[in-house]
Amino acid sequence: MNMQEKKLRRSGGKIMASLISLLGSLSYIMILAVINGSLGFVSSIGITVFGAVGVAKALGEPIALSYGLIIGLTIGFGALRGILRYFEQYGNHYIAFKLLAVLRDKIFSALRALAPAKLESKKKGSIIAMITSDIETLEVFYAHTVSPVFIALFVSVGVLLFVGFVSSWYLALAAAIGYVCLAIILPYISSAKLKEPGVKYRTEFASFNAYFLDSIKGIKDIVLNNAGEQREQEVNRRSEILLGESKKMKNIITRSSAMTEVVIAAFTLIAAAVGTVLVLTTPLTLGKMIIGLVAVFNSFGPVLAVAALPGNLNQTFASGDRVLDLLKETPAVQPIVDGKNFSYDGIEVKNLNFSYEQGKPVLKDVFMHAKQGEIIGIVGESGSGKSTLLKLMLRFWQKDGGEINYSGIDIDAINTQSLIDNVTMVSQSTYLFDESIEDNLRIAKQDATEAELESACKLASVHDFIMTLPEAYKTRVGMLGDNLSAGEKQRIGLARAFLSGSELILLDEPTSNVDSINEGIILKALVDQKHKKSIILVSHRESTMAVADRIYRVENGSMIEQIKRKAVA
Repeated sequence: MNMQEKKLRRSGGKIMASLISLLGSLSYIMILAVINGSLGFVSSIGITVFGAVGVAKALGEPIALSYGLIIGLTIGFGALRGILRYFEQYGNHYIAFKLLAVLRDKIFSALRALAPAKLESKKKGSIIAMITSDIETLEVFYAHTVSPVFIALFVSVGVLLFVGFVSSWYLALAAAIGYVCLAIILPYISSAKLKEPGVKYRTEFASFNAYFLDSIKGIKDIVLNNAGEQREQEVNRRSEILLGESKKMKNIITRSSAMTEVVIAAFTLIAAAVGTVLVLTTPLTLGKMIIGLVAVFNSFGPVLAVAALPGNLNQTFASGDRVLDLLKETPAVQPIVDGKNFSYDGIEVKNLNFSYEQGKPVLKDVFMHAKQGEIIGIVGESGSGKSTLLKLMLRFWQKDGGEINYSGIDIDAINTQSLIDNVTMVSQSTYLFDESIEDNLRIAKQDATEAELESACKLASVHDFIMTLPEAYKTRVGMLGDNLSAGEKQRIGLARAFLSGSELILLDEPTSNVDSINEGIILKALVDQKHKKSIILVSHRESTMAVADRIYRVENGSMIEQIKRKAVA
């Protein structure tokens, strides 16, 4: 069992309290649902109780109500039960679906706040599982958990008072013991047994989702490398693990359901025995005893709803815990909105230090600078911190020390929006949405004209390719961009950077997925554009570094200016 599985979440009570707190202005609808549900069960009990009243009257019990009125009340309670049940369910589901929309909005807002730094370490399959299955699981909580708990409490108290005053307090006590066993003791035992399997199931489910999504995304590479059989075996292995965890839960739920039925049968017999003894040994009449027993027998419905909760509730708690963890997670950096705006004329890095983990520095006392009209090259071994430096220039992470100055202003004092307006980055892998190429380009500039789109794509050496497609710029790229090669996607990412108009462009291996001819065209485009902006270029290719005015080498977290070259004309 790994560390993630050993950590069995916050308590169920805290999760319930946190989920209920999300109700906000919808609380009044939940209260109405509880009232309607409670009155609905009272009406349901009233149907059989008034039947018992008729029997008691026939046995000679002095009851003032006429048989006609008793029959009318029985029918009336039946009709009222249906109406109240409708409004209870309508209210519960209205709240559930409203809150699902609110939760999805909160999750996407949280993901947006966490991006891009913290999302780099999160599995995409786990995130998809959260915004789909986890959110759907929470619908059960709001629609079928909150109301039943309160309804069971109110109905049980009402029945106990009715039985105590109308029939016998001893009979009410026997019913109360049954309620406690069914609604508290059995669910507690069942919940304790389901706690660990529930968390393990959600963990395995998220892991399976992530692995399966990776398999779909990488299907081409799997086939080309003849790794299909091994991947299939691993998918089957993980599926079997998931099935095994599901079976464990189902077995526990089945045994709990059987035990619930046994307890109901036992307390039904106990209540009947108590009633019989009371009739034989106390002044309690047979008619009143029948009324009390019928009320008790028909009051187990709301309690049974609570007894059945642990089966779904543990899944709900596991899902709720994951969602709450995300909502409470703090971003690596907070957006700056009360800082300074700037107009880019250069960047200067001084004494920059950064580490992902304390005591394990990635960058140490880094110095570098870039002026407008320069192409700066950065080289170094894989994992030396080159890409990390670029991300710090966009404040993905909070630097540990030193300065990153734009136009003389430290990055920690610059408004986030101003930083984004002036600096853009093209990473090694460009994500394309399942929309048209035109729409994917407009992410960089929503109001770009067709001429601007074509100009940016020509600079990135991708315009001619786009024009060969069936619908040119209107062509959809396909799910996950699978209709395009890695090089074509990378060049579209570069076109986005040109289209954005940013004064500083950070390029992380921009030519790693293109051939030498297209690399030459892209590099020439960079040289042609450099008089308007600064370009910082990370690459392992010597040919790429040929266009750099100055080159820095990163070694062991430190940066040294290696050579100085004139720009290629």
